[in-house]
Order: sequence, then C-alpha cells, then structure tokens
Amino acid sequence: MTEILPLFPPPLKPGDKAAIVSPSGAVDNGYLQGAVARLKEWGLTPVVGEFADTVYGRYAGRAEERAQDLQQAINDPDVKAIFCARGGYGAIQIIEQIDFSSFELHPKWLIGFSDITVLHAAISALNAVSLHAVMAKQLTLNAADDDSLTFLQDILSGKTIDYRLPAHPLNRVGKAKATLAGGNLSIIQSLRGTFYDIYPENKILFIEEVCEEPYKIDRMLQNLKVGGVLENLSGLIVGQFSECEEDASMMKSVYEGIADAVADYDYPVCFDFPAGHVPRNLPLVLGAMHEFEVTEKGVSLKMIV
Repeated sequence: MTEILPLFPPPLKPGDKAAIVSPSGAVDNGYLQGAVARLKEWGLTPVVGEFADTVYGRYAGRAEERAQDLQQAINDPDVKAIFCARGGYGAIQIIEQIDFSSFELHPKWLIGFSDITVLHAAISALNAVSLHAVMAKQLTLNAADDDSLTFLQDILSGKTIDYRLPAHPLNRVGKAKATLAGGNLSIIQSLRGTFYDIYPENKILFIEEVCEEPYKIDRMLQNLKVGGVLENLSGLIVGQFSECEEDASMMKSVYEGIADAVADYDYPVCFDFPAGHVPRNLPLVLGAMHEFEVTEKGVSLKMIV
C-alpha cells in the first residue's frame, strides 16, 4: 500500500510575510508587539490581524472577527506562516467557519499550542502538518538563543528536528515509527466524537496540560482508555503538566496516574518532555512522521521528511 505523505509547507525565506492572529483568548498588546519585534529579528515581515489585539470579554474579539482574521491569513498567498498569539479559549467556536480549501492547495505553517490544539486537529484532518510551538508571550520573553526559539527557526527554514532527552523513572522502553499527534489534553478530550477526534492507529500521541486538578486529568485519560485511543497508539509522549497541583487523595502523582493508564500496553512512553505551558517549549511538528525511541539511557525523537 502506498503511503500518503502529509502536506508540508515550503521553508520560509527572508522577507516572507508571517501573520499574527488571535483565534482564541485576548492577548496582552505588549506581547503582540514583542512577537512583531521577534519575527522582524528573524528576517520575516509580520502582518498583524485586524482584530488580533481586540478584547471582547475573555476573547480576542467576537467569533466572526477572530474567524475573519484567521481566514484572511489562510487565504492570503503572500502569508507563508500563521503565528497564533495566545491560547485560552475560543478556537472551537470558529473552527466550523473556517474554509481550509486554499490551505490544502497552498499549505503554510500554523504555529501555537494550548487552545490552538483545535486548529492542529483540523489541519491534521487534512493530512497536513502544523507546529505545536511558542506563541506571543514566549516569543517576547524568551532569550534569542533559547532552544524553544532556535529549534522553531530551524524547522521553519526547512531543517528537521532530532531531540535527545534524558531518561525518566517512569519511562517505558521501546521504539516506534509513526505520525505525531496531539496537544493539550483537555482540548483533545473536548474534540472526542467530532470530525476532529484523534484516530490513534499509527500515532505517537503527545499530551500536555495546565491548571487542571488531578482527578479531572484522570477522567480525561480514562475517556481515552475506555474509548480505545490509548490501546491503539504506537507511542506516548507526556509533556509538562504545569500548575496541576498534586492531590494526595488520588494516591498517586499525575505522572504515575498516566503511567497506570497505559500500563497494559507495550509501546514506548516518555515523561517530562519539555513542551507545554512552560518557558522551555520545544516545537513539535504535528502530522509528520517521527522515529521515537526510549531506552534506559534516554529518549530520542526524530522527524522524518
């Protein structure tokens, strides 16, 4: 059977236009300006969406305004990358309004994490790749030589990633070659039963979370387990579960709970991957094939183009 390769955007070149949009929550204008400055440092031409700094309650504008900015960025042939300014909440409200037909003809990088997992899922459904990576706050605050930024620049310029990470006591050894998928656990769970649901076969699932209680995290994991997602994966990468205060009454830590949820399976699992709601947020190319290996000595994750 012939393997259908995912759609990859072309590498960015100096002077290329990069849109900055806010499909979800309202963002601090200072971070927007910081993102603009950073992209200029990278030799790109930033174009800020008309409503990117709008505040409408918790949102960056009304749903139709957020959708308009994103759609314009998708449709503009001169825009080669779309940077999402912030997560928060709201992408699910606009996803059905977005027409991805021009994206399929002319794929471009979409970059973000957290609530932007909704957009990653939509792009994955098109058999295209997208970037789980830093947004405006980290673009503004992280140092120029921070590897969250330098690896992102490498990927955008056409290079592949090959991460080497230390071992973790809860890791499970093994090797897999499969497509990387996932993002924020709450968003993944909220998309269950929709067109944007995750299909676990031949997938390495990446999960991260922020500010969730451990019993709610366990509930989401049990949903994935009972629904057959965890059973049918090729591998699991557990990122940062930041500001998820441990609950002694759960009788185990958050990471231990995740390990228990996948204890019946035999694929490789790694914990404490440096990606999520933390300053060091290594970029991950969702939708791309990866070689993933966990040994007693450490972890390797290599993208295959």
